Amino acid sequence: MRILYVASGIPLPGRLGGSVHTLEVARGLAARGHTVQVVAAQTGQHLPLRAKKALVEGLPVVYLDWPKSLSFLGLPSVGRVVRAFRPDVVMERYYNFAGCGIYWAHRLGLPSLLEVNALIVDPPEVPKRRLDDLLGGPMRRWAVRQCLWATRIVTPLHTTVPPEVPRERIVEIPWGANTAHFRPEVRSERAGEVAARRDRLGLPRQARVVVFLGTFRAWHGAMEFVQAGMQLAARRPEVCFLLVGEGPQRPAAEALCRKSGLEGRFRFTGGVPYEEVPLYLALAEVGVAPFQTRYHPALRAAGFFWSPLKIFEYMAMGLPVVTTAVSPLDRIVRPGEEGLLVAEGDVAGLASAIAALLDAPEQARAMGQNARRRVVAEYSWERHCERLERVLEEAVRSGTAEGGL
Repeated sequence: MRILYVASGIPLPGRLGGSVHTLEVARGLAARGHTVQVVAAQTGQHLPLRAKKALVEGLPVVYLDWPKSLSFLGLPSVGRVVRAFRPDVVMERYYNFAGCGIYWAHRLGLPSLLEVNALIVDPPEVPKRRLDDLLGGPMRRWAVRQCLWATRIVTPLHTTVPPEVPRERIVEIPWGANTAHFRPEVRSERAGEVAARRDRLGLPRQARVVVFLGTFRAWHGAMEFVQAGMQLAARRPEVCFLLVGEGPQRPAAEALCRKSGLEGRFRFTGGVPYEEVPLYLALAEVGVAPFQTRYHPALRAAGFFWSPLKIFEYMAMGLPVVTTAVSPLDRIVRPGEEGLLVAEGDVAGLASAIAALLDAPEQARAMGQNARRRVVAEYSWERHCERLERVLEEAVRSGTAEGGL
C-alpha cells in the first residue's frame, strides 16, 4: 500500500513519546513492504511558507512547521502532498487543531484511518473544554466530524472516541517498544558506553540504580518517584535514583532533592536522544512508572487510555516494573510476574515495592525475564504494525466512511 501518514506538529526525529511513536510506526509499516510518506514538523523550526522535504532514517518526510495550534493552516500544503503522492490510504495522528489529512481523504474519496492517542472530547473541568463550550463547541464539532469521516479509528482504548462514532469502526491497539533497540544484551554488548554514562553521571560502581523515564508532568508521577526515593535513600545508602527526561516539573523535583539534603543520591539526565535511552536503562535494576491519574481529568473520565511507552521499554530491557494499580496497567504488569503494583498516590507503598524488588534480586531478575518475553510477544512495535497493517487493509477494502462537507 501507499500510505500517507500525517502527524501535524510532531517533531521528527524527536525525544518525546509522540515522536518515537510516529517514527516507529512509519518505519514498521515501511519494513512490512509499504511505501510510506510522512508529514511532520522539524525539530528546528523554519518559516512555514513552503513545505520542506527530507529523509529521516530513510523515510521521506515533508516538513510543515506551522505552530501546533495552527496546524490546519497547512491544509493547502497537505492537499498538494496528497495529490502528488497518490496514496491508497491516508492515516492521520489526531490533534485538536489538525485534521488536514482526514479532510483531504474525505474530499477526494480516499480511505482513511484516524490514529487517536488521547481523549478527543475533554471533560468539562479542562480549560480547553470550557473555552470551547463558551464559543459554542466548534472544536468538539470538528473533532467528531473527523471521527465520522475516518474509515477506521485506531486507539489504545475505545473510550477516547466520541459515542457518535460506531463502535465497529474503532480498533484498540496498544503502543509498543522497539525490542531490537531495547534489549537486555545492551548491558554486555555496549558495556563501554554504559560505563561511560555511569561515570559521566557520577554513579558509584557499586550503586544499585532505580530509574524513572519520561516527561516531568504531574500525572507521570516524577514527584512521587522523588518522594519515594527520598524515603528509601534515608535508609538504603547503596541505592541511587536516575531520572531520564525533561518537562515542567523537573525544577521542582530537583529543588525537592536539594531541600532534603539527599541530592547526591539523585541524578537528572535531562532529555536524551532516543537511540541512547537503552544505555541509561541498562544502568538500572528496577523501572518505575508511578502514573497519577488524579492530575489528569481525561484519564479519570475515560480510563487509562495512555499507552505506557516507558513501561514497554523497561520490559524490553528486562527490568521488573513498579507501576500504578489501574486498568489496563494491571494487565500489562501482572503483580509478581512482570513486576509490582502500587495504589495511586501511595508514596510509602511505592518505596516499599521498590525495596522489595531490590531485596529479592533473583525474583526481580525472573520478573524482568518474564517482562521481556511478554513485551516481545504482545507489546512490540513490530506487533503493533502487524495489527495496524490489517486495519489499514480493511480500511482500503471498505472504502471511505460516510459523511459530507
